[in-house]
Amino acid sequence: MDIIQAIKERRSINFFETGKSISKEKIRELLELANLSPSSMNLQPWRVVVVMEAERKKILRKCAFDQPKAEEASAVLIMIADPKGVEENLGQVLDSWQALGFIKPEMRDTYTGMVKNLYDTEDSLKRKLFAVKNTALFAMNIMLAAKGLGLETHPMDGFDEDCLKKEFNIPADKTIPMLITVGYLRQGITLLPRAFRRKIEDFVRFE
Repeated sequence: MDIIQAIKERRSINFFETGKSISKEKIRELLELANLSPSSMNLQPWRVVVVMEAERKKILRKCAFDQPKAEEASAVLIMIADPKGVEENLGQVLDSWQALGFIKPEMRDTYTGMVKNLYDTEDSLKRKLFAVKNTALFAMNIMLAAKGLGLETHPMDGFDEDCLKKEFNIPADKTIPMLITVGYLRQGITLLPRAFRRKIEDFVRFE
C-alpha cells in the first residue's frame, strides 16, 4: 500500500474479528518494518510484549478497564519505553557507526559524553521523556506498517499501568505509553466517517 494511502486510511478500530489469529511470523514482519523508525542518536529505547494467547488477553483486558478490543484483537502490543536503553544500546550504535564509517574510533568518547549530557541520568524526567518520545515514533510506524500489511490497529491509552507491570512482569522503572491492538475489522462493521480534525490554521504558525 502507498504510504499516503496508508496515512489516509488508517483508523483506530474498536471492533475486531474475534477468533482470527495472526501468525508470529506476521507479527515479526510488522515489528521489523516498524523497527526502521527514527530515534534520537539511533538509541531505540523501546521494548514490546506481544500478547496473543487467549488467557493472557483476558488478563490484559482486566488491566485495560475491561475494554473488549483488548481481548478481541488478534494481538495486543504492550509498548514499553525503556530509560536504560541509552546505556544498553549505545555501544552497539557506536560500533555500527564506526564500522560504516560515520565516525572515527577517536570520536567514540565524544559521542558518549554528548549522549550523557543530552539525556541525563536514567532515573531523570528528561530520560523518561526521551524514552517515551522515541517509543511513540516506533508506535506510529507500527500502525502505518500494519495498514500496509492489511491489518487494523488501535492505540490505547486507557489502562492501569501498575496492573500491566504486575501481570506481565514489566520492571517498575519502565513506562508504558500505550497499548496497540492489532487484528482485522469485524465483518459487517461499517466505520463512521473520520471525526473532527482541526484546520491547519488553528495550530500552525509560519515564521
